[in-house]
Amino acid sequence: MHIEDGILPPGAWAGWYGAAMVFIVPGIREIKRRVRENLSYKPFLAMVGVAVFVISAMHLPVPVTGSCSHPCGTPLAAIVVGPMATAVISMVVLFFQAIFLGHGGITTIGANDFSMGIVGGISGWLCWKLFRRFGAPLWLAGGIAGFAGDVMTYLTSAFELALSLHGHVPIVRQWMIFFAGYGPTQLPLAVAEAVFTAAVLQAMYSRRPDLMPRVGGRRILNETASPGMEA
Repeated sequence: MHIEDGILPPGAWAGWYGAAMVFIVPGIREIKRRVRENLSYKPFLAMVGVAVFVISAMHLPVPVTGSCSHPCGTPLAAIVVGPMATAVISMVVLFFQAIFLGHGGITTIGANDFSMGIVGGISGWLCWKLFRRFGAPLWLAGGIAGFAGDVMTYLTSAFELALSLHGHVPIVRQWMIFFAGYGPTQLPLAVAEAVFTAAVLQAMYSRRPDLMPRVGGRRILNETASPGMEA
């Protein structure tokens, strides 16, 4: 998913930066509000950011796309700290990965954040909300959220590439070609992310329910006593 510098033309990466900012700005406001309400939210958010950094740094190159496959961690982050905050911490993660690990690039942070931090986080969070609302077990809702967020990340990344690089090929066809390039490595990783997300959420609920947001239709602790975002 880490699209490298030089893959997207200037107009495209600038446009994805603009699209990402639509979510980053309210995300920053939300983080500031949550920190004012609860001082423990800031270190908790930092811890989640470190987890996303480590999870998404484990990558496998995908030469046909000029990108790579890796788990995301953003569906889990969005469930725990909220989708808007996840958009912000993902952009920070992508910046440090580009600087220190050479994953992705500075010009493509907007595009990479839009696919992983925004679409991946929000789609996973929506799946979590939907399945929990219909009474699905916590582990099942978390697993589906992890899988869906991971796959949506790579569908979006493939679309970003196809939109800029389809040439004379129909864009939908090129989109599926890029996604097929991700498929052999990413689909097994998506299954692994589903298992990981389900296991972490189940462990958090069993051992630290104070960190969990709304579970089973009830609030474990009031918002000022818990750093987790309502889910």
